[in-house]
Amino acid sequence: MTAPRSHARSAARLAAVQALYQQQMEGTAIAKLLNEFHQHRLGMEVDDELYADAEVDFFDDIVSGVNARRDEIDGLLVAKLADGWTLARLDRTMLQILRCGAYELIARADVPKPAAINEYVDVAKAFFDDREAKFVNGILDAVGKEAR
Repeated sequence: MTAPRSHARSAARLAAVQALYQQQMEGTAIAKLLNEFHQHRLGMEVDDELYADAEVDFFDDIVSGVNARRDEIDGLLVAKLADGWTLARLDRTMLQILRCGAYELIARADVPKPAAINEYVDVAKAFFDDREAKFVNGILDAVGKEAR
């Protein structure tokens, strides 16, 4: 039985954040990273943690898209941060959440803006407290207003 599309997309978003975090930490090539997630993470059990069935094409698009458009995405994000803040000051997981969300807002017109923002607020809640989730909401809302 496959997961409903919304659950499969939510799983893809979470996995994309994890994959891009891994890439940032280890410098893994995108092709190798995608293959590793396809073979060993998506829909699998790793260290007693079940990775939900993810929409693989959607996962691939987010990871590849963020990688390909990182400079553009980072420029959008920097413009929305408070004065004196840089991307380097952000928690590395937070940065990947914002990058993935910004990518969807600029490149995935098929995903409604509120849905994209809410999904990444939920991803943030998996890692952080409400304060950080509100931060994600604010930054992505600002990016969305500019992008759409």
